[in-house]
Amino acid sequence: MASTSRLRALAYLEGASFLLLVFIAMPLKYWVGWPLAVRVVGMAHGFLFLAYAFAIVSAVIEEQWSLRTGVIAFVASLLPFGPFVFEARLRVR
Repeated sequence: MASTSRLRALAYLEGASFLLLVFIAMPLKYWVGWPLAVRVVGMAHGFLFLAYAFAIVSAVIEEQWSLRTGVIAFVASLLPFGPFVFEARLRVR
């Protein structure tokens, strides 16, 4: 159960970092000319993305999830708001 709670927490963090990157840092870079925002937020998002991916693998192994569920969790991380939707599905389980 610890792997699921870790995955839920990382889903929120990774989803929030993705939204910050896309909707705050990228406009700052291209509209205001401030590339430092993308560098900082992008690095944090990259770290959280990798942590989320490892948490998915951990949950698949420890909770004996199907490969399909693991793939859905990973694909959710590639879509804006995807980790939030996946986390909501985890809460219902």
